[in-house]
Amino acid sequence: QVQLIESGGGLVQAGASLTLSCAPTGRTISTYAMGWFRQAPGKEREFVAAISRGGTNRDYVESVKGRFTISRVNTKNTIYLQMNSLKPEDTAVYYCAADQDVIVGGRVWSDYDYWGQGTQVTVSS
Repeated sequence: QVQLIESGGGLVQAGASLTLSCAPTGRTISTYAMGWFRQAPGKEREFVAAISRGGTNRDYVESVKGRFTISRVNTKNTIYLQMNSLKPEDTAVYYCAADQDVIVGGRVWSDYDYWGQGTQVTVSS
């Protein structure tokens, strides 16, 4: 069983930056494709970004391209989501997810096998 622990959320003003981190317990992340999803109040869970096992392939939802960067440091067993130029519409609970069945993570949340508990990101205008 993989347990994912997210950290780094908070309350910031529009235009600010935050970096989210996700680290598993009990397993090494190098064997998983990883993704970040988010869920705003009253909305469905939304794909944000994904990164392949080796870190060479990345995918982003259009609304965050150029502002967010997903990365992984397998030697530190951690993945990151660097978020720049934050907007109020980025406000959501952000979840880290791991997919053990593929090399490159997809955009469908139900394809992922393990989830973190989520970290709140609130962007004020």
